Amino acid sequence: MLTNNAEAREEYRNIWVVAEVLAGEIQKVTYELLGAARGLAEARGSEVWCVVLGNQISSQVDALFHGGADVALVVDDPSFMNFVDEDQATVLTRLIRTHKPEVVLCGATTRGRALIPRVAVDANCGLTADCTGLSIDPENGDLLQTRPAFGGNILATIRCSNHRPQMATVRPRVMNELPVDTSRTGRVITGKLEADEAGGLKQILKVFQDSENSVNLADARFIIAGGRGLKGADGFKMLKDLAERVHGAVGASRAAVDSGWVPYYHQVGQTGQTVQATVYFACGISGQIQHLVGMQSCDFIIAIDRNPDTPLMQLADVAVVGDLFEIIPQLIKEISRT
Repeated sequence: MLTNNAEAREEYRNIWVVAEVLAGEIQKVTYELLGAARGLAEARGSEVWCVVLGNQISSQVDALFHGGADVALVVDDPSFMNFVDEDQATVLTRLIRTHKPEVVLCGATTRGRALIPRVAVDANCGLTADCTGLSIDPENGDLLQTRPAFGGNILATIRCSNHRPQMATVRPRVMNELPVDTSRTGRVITGKLEADEAGGLKQILKVFQDSENSVNLADARFIIAGGRGLKGADGFKMLKDLAERVHGAVGASRAAVDSGWVPYYHQVGQTGQTVQATVYFACGISGQIQHLVGMQSCDFIIAIDRNPDTPLMQLADVAVVGDLFEIIPQLIKEISRT
């Protein structure tokens, strides 16, 4: 949507958050985005709208108001029981054309990355992916979108001055939720599918759940992560043993994933997941900037490595210089005694 002049730009108002719905539940990243949207809306003197495309999700709308939304735009339909990016993109694009938001935010999740690029193309507007910071330019109201660039070595700030809406995906666990305020209320706008929007080319016939992937790494409070220093898949068996004993999750560096030692969904970093664990226990990870981007916000970082001069050892709150193949088994042994 081309808006090269100030008068045309004034038609676009409000900050939108596209809710992440999984298995009928609105996910945590939605509330993180509402927290970010609240600050942007206050800077623009506008409202925060949360767009929810799902099935039987109306009962969760109050929680959106408690988390910072002013308006919930809800399309509740059985066709949204499973996520089909083409169908949801068609509906979301229509809603954008109808209501003309100034900014549209979505989580940089698997679903968000499939959905929002389609919407950006259909709506003829720009999109900045994997943002870690958002603010408003006080001079002209442009959204300033900050993201890692050049392999994470610098941070770039991007603006889209000539198109509305301005669209961005935001990495989970980088924005803060607002404190829950149960006194907050809002208004609900109920939307419906149009005749040609239901039942596109793709249909979900069956959903398979990987039984091994039972821990949500992004929500884990204790993460034990391994890197190249584990030397192979057998090293990760040792970490899994320790993680089970402390009710934690296993993470990994990209080098370990690329080597085939552990599946991709364990990967932490710029091309993996962003985590904010209470404790992050890094074993044999040197800590290149691409990895640090994904875990540097953890509350307490412990690192084990033979080399005391690696970036992660320098970042750690506790850095243990030693052989992890001696230290980890001893930790497991001590924990087993308690």
